[in-house]
Amino acid sequence: MLRLPPFRYLAPRTLTEAVEMLVQEGEQAMPLAGGTDLLPNMKRRQFTPSALIALQGIADLRRLEGSPATGMRLGAGITLTELSMLPQVMTGYRALALAAASVSTPQLRNVGTLGGNLLLDTRCNYYNQTEFWRHSIGYCMKKDGEICLVAPGSPRCWAISSADTAPVLVALDARVRLQGAQGERVIPVRELFRDDGMHPYTKTHDELVSDILLSPTDGWQSIYLKLRRRGSFDFPLLGVAIALKKRADGIVDDVRIVLGAVASHPVEAREAEALLRGNALTPEVIEAVALAAAKRARPLDNADLTIAYRKQVAPVYIRRALLQLARE
Repeated sequence: MLRLPPFRYLAPRTLTEAVEMLVQEGEQAMPLAGGTDLLPNMKRRQFTPSALIALQGIADLRRLEGSPATGMRLGAGITLTELSMLPQVMTGYRALALAAASVSTPQLRNVGTLGGNLLLDTRCNYYNQTEFWRHSIGYCMKKDGEICLVAPGSPRCWAISSADTAPVLVALDARVRLQGAQGERVIPVRELFRDDGMHPYTKTHDELVSDILLSPTDGWQSIYLKLRRRGSFDFPLLGVAIALKKRADGIVDDVRIVLGAVASHPVEAREAEALLRGNALTPEVIEAVALAAAKRARPLDNADLTIAYRKQVAPVYIRRALLQLARE
């Protein structure tokens, strides 16, 4: 049986108090939201924090404001189940509802949070294993080792971003509010990530995600498709998030195509987006855009299924997502 390492449990009642605790406890403290990823990682000794700062009792993190017409403010502590069933999200930001509903199992979605999923630790077949397994094969650079076991000659870690909500929020051009010791700042969600499997986020240790800010829908449509080994529970092997805005004559005014689980951060397919802007969603255009976007997917041997299959299925899923949007 895998057991949790010893730690102290702290329960702040406000965001300010939580930030103060993070500063006082230092780098060895970690925030705890739903714990659906953090606690299993602690059992496998990927993380051994001296203190966990529980965020469940902070009412501000569960706040919900606005509408698709005016824009929405989603507290980072909203559970994935709540998010997937919110009428405003289901109608105005459908891709986000689909992504939240696709995470893991109902039991874990009931406690997992939007902020926790957005900040999901990067994953790799050589990293997300027990301490005994990792010790026997030799540790990787992400934890206790010096080389990347996926690409031994590489100077960097290639663990992948596997958060379902991350590519969707980038496609929706969402912003994130961070509360830290130096005050508050709001940045685009895309700026929260860096292409680094070991240090995938730009936020500082003492910063907490308090809110996700969604712009007014204003005619935008969105979709999210997820490839996984099984129809439930599994992390994505590919996530396709697309948001687009069409004119009355069917011409695409603007579009954002973002791929998840193909790199250490959500990947934007900007060359493919340029091919679609100013065109209608005809079969020929969809095919060209799908092939162009799929070129941004360069999977390595760090997740389930073969590299060849994951490359071949990328344009298929992008094509399916565009076809769904074309039918609406």
